[in-house]
Amino acid sequence: MNKFPKKEFKPYPDGGKLRASTSKRGQMSPDYWGDIAINMNDMTNIKKDGDLLVVKLSGWKKQDASGKTYLSIAVDRYVPKEEAQSKPAVQLQDDDLDF
Repeated sequence: MNKFPKKEFKPYPDGGKLRASTSKRGQMSPDYWGDIAINMNDMTNIKKDGDLLVVKLSGWKKQDASGKTYLSIAVDRYVPKEEAQSKPAVQLQDDDLDF
């Protein structure tokens, strides 16, 4: 019986994980891999630059139950009060998003 039962990853809005790769097959293989679930209904503090959506991320170094280190990541939607008052949030329509 496994001492550390594997938990199924359940995404939460604007959050995710990056785990270190355990086997790099070549120089172009990623050092970290993972997922982030972005709440597309709330597009505050996300910029559109031409055809690109620019999402600011924050990360925290953590350890899982087995002691492996990973990065917990989240969309950073914090806008300082002064900035929020002087600059209206960009409102994107569904047809602005190509996916």
